[in-house]
Amino acid sequence: QVQLVESGGGLVQAGASLRLSCAASGRAFGNYAMAWFRRAPGKERLFVATISWNGGSTGYADSVRGRFTISRDNAKNTVYLQMNSLKPEDTAVYYCARAGALYSGRVEAEYEYWGQGTQVTVSS
Repeated sequence: QVQLVESGGGLVQAGASLRLSCAASGRAFGNYAMAWFRRAPGKERLFVATISWNGGSTGYADSVRGRFTISRDNAKNTVYLQMNSLKPEDTAVYYCARAGALYSGRVEAEYEYWGQGTQVTVSS
């Protein structure tokens, strides 16, 4: 059984930084791509960033490219999302997800396991 637990969310002012973490249980973490998605209030869940099994390939939504960085530490079974220059429109619940393959993209159907989410609120 795979469990994903996000942490690191909070309330910050615009321009601040936060680092989200997602700790994964279960075996073979390093064999799967990981991603972050987010759901803003009243909106659908959207792709944020993805990282391949070994960290060699990453992808970002246009809205966060250049501000957010996804990374992973396979020895710690953890994936991170460093968020800089936060904007009020980044306010959302952030979810991490584990794909069923070495590489993954932006589509939710590619992901087999999801965390419960962590709230990020950015005030203006």
